Amino acid sequence: MSTVIKTDGLTKRFPRVTALDQLTVEVQPGVVGLVGANGAGKSTLIKILLGLAPATSGTGQVLGLDIATQGSEIRERVGYMPEHDCLPPDVSATEFVVHMARMAGLPAAAARERTADTLRHVGLYEERYRPMGGYSTGMKQRVKLAQALVHDPKLVLLDEPTNGLDPVGRDDMLALIRRVYSDFGISVLVTTHLLGELERTCDHLVVIDGGKLLRSSSTASFTEATAVLAVEVTDFPSAGSADPVDSAGPADPADSAAAVRERMAAAGLSVQMDGSRILLVRIDGDDTYDTIRDTVAGLGLGLVRLEQRRHRVAELFTDPATGAPQGGTADVAAS
Repeated sequence: MSTVIKTDGLTKRFPRVTALDQLTVEVQPGVVGLVGANGAGKSTLIKILLGLAPATSGTGQVLGLDIATQGSEIRERVGYMPEHDCLPPDVSATEFVVHMARMAGLPAAAARERTADTLRHVGLYEERYRPMGGYSTGMKQRVKLAQALVHDPKLVLLDEPTNGLDPVGRDDMLALIRRVYSDFGISVLVTTHLLGELERTCDHLVVIDGGKLLRSSSTASFTEATAVLAVEVTDFPSAGSADPVDSAGPADPADSAAAVRERMAAAGLSVQMDGSRILLVRIDGDDTYDTIRDTVAGLGLGLVRLEQRRHRVAELFTDPATGAPQGGTADVAAS
């Protein structure tokens, strides 16, 4: 499997800050998420990879091309979707995408044909002749994706492609991103601060923090199962209910989770609260499941949820002792 991006000791220093610090990473074909808080170095890395900004030291290749000397060749083979709004409001999507295709070197006829196909792919074919000033945020994001794809690149760099979108629009955009690779074989490097999006969309994640590589591995390894069960139980029946309630239950009928915790702790299980309603129970052999079942039933309660917890990318950005965001990472959201 060929490497689409490779850096070795890549460093970028500004007068008062180091944006990238000895970054060494390899990115294989597929859909890869670039994770990091604002100021972590994501945008700086993209500019350097495109040959638009020089590195202070270190080396890098994109599609086998040197980022220091072959920037124009890289930009011919790579599509880029910027985060900021960059669309002229009085121009139609067709005019704009055709122009970008011509800028990438396509002949006029091929540019028009590719534009029509690409706008159909991103769901804008019916609206392709309307001025973009009247487009919704979601439509504008689709135009930016279309112009990144129109010249049939080998790799696209997508910077915060779901910014400003509602949940439905985000899901639609993420589905489009998956199809870019699955249907057309174009590799994707996507940045977003919404970590849940990356967990659902990407095959591999590269996490940088303070310009340094924190971790690079498959998404599956980030989200592997833990040895912890998440347990949620029903509330105790309200006063006067005919439902049975264990006589040892608490006076407050809403405090069912606390009662279960007390019983399971007495039975020797390691139990913590996650909020006021979810219990986190460490798995200590198959008997753990039986103990949970018997405890809940003994209190006259029902199980709402019993599932094995999985790791989440957000855990990389939290203090393991307190669960609070670590310095500089408060703007990374779990979504």
